[in-house]
Amino acid sequence: MKQVWIRADPWQKDLVTAALEAGADAVLVPEGRSEEVRSLGIIQTVAPDGDLRLGEDVVEVEIAGKEGERLASALGQARTVIVRTTDWTTIPLENLIAEGAAVIAEVADAAEALVAATTLEQGTMGVLLVTDDPAEIKRTVDALKSEAEEVPLQTARITTVRVLGMGDRVCVDTCSNMRVGEGMLVGNSSAGMFLVHAECVDNPYVEQRPFRVNAGPVHAYIRVPGERTRYLSEIRSGDDALIVGHDGGTRTTIVGRSKVERRPLLLIEAEVEGTVATAILQNAETIRLVTPQGQPLSVVELGPGSEVLVMIEGTGRHFGVKVEETIDEK
Repeated sequence: MKQVWIRADPWQKDLVTAALEAGADAVLVPEGRSEEVRSLGIIQTVAPDGDLRLGEDVVEVEIAGKEGERLASALGQARTVIVRTTDWTTIPLENLIAEGAAVIAEVADAAEALVAATTLEQGTMGVLLVTDDPAEIKRTVDALKSEAEEVPLQTARITTVRVLGMGDRVCVDTCSNMRVGEGMLVGNSSAGMFLVHAECVDNPYVEQRPFRVNAGPVHAYIRVPGERTRYLSEIRSGDDALIVGHDGGTRTTIVGRSKVERRPLLLIEAEVEGTVATAILQNAETIRLVTPQGQPLSVVELGPGSEVLVMIEGTGRHFGVKVEETIDEK
């Protein structure tokens, strides 16, 4: 789990309070303020007289060129280095991570924090957030501390496959390549969603598009991070999307493009323990669901009794958020 430190130097009590409430790991404060922090709650202090002694346990280095990077790398082998960059941000971090330095990257917001925490896939050991906005503290902590979602997938048996007419279908093109057994959850209702496979399967007529899920019509729901759903028609470039594996594990990706085209459609119905899930998908052999074994299964090969993975949810949704109320979608 990545460390999230908050700079409250110059002293700002409201930032310390926000750090405590958000669940940050430490606050960097001026000398003489550590006891005041302890009176507010339990959190590590970084200061000349803090739990982590600034200048000894922790040092700050500004990188304006290669010399600063070399200094940060050397210091980071024996202590924690707070790194502030003045020009390039990612390349120095990549170099320091590769060299094994213990780095806390100074950032201005949650977006920068995510970049630092995922650079070279390993990321820095944490971030030091510099902001005057208490709300940004919560956003940053949530972004770095949230656990990967697990979705409960179940085996459903196909009961109906029916050819429909034409409709507006959405391809979700992402900034990540997906593997066999991965896709996105899509359905006519959030109560029952099918795992639609990514286009990462060899085909003699069409090149692989491992970054793409041919997800369904504009009306359909798609599962997104934070246990939320959205309409496919709402998905835009830059949005977060949720990649789901056949084992229920997930990872977050970025939408690069949402492509709407008019295509022939199929209605698919499946049942699991008396609950029916439905989805409308494009009528084409390259559109696939996922079997319980994690293998892609083309919609043109579906028939009564075919087994596919679905997610069944008992609660309803209001603007994409779970709500406990009676909702009957048909």
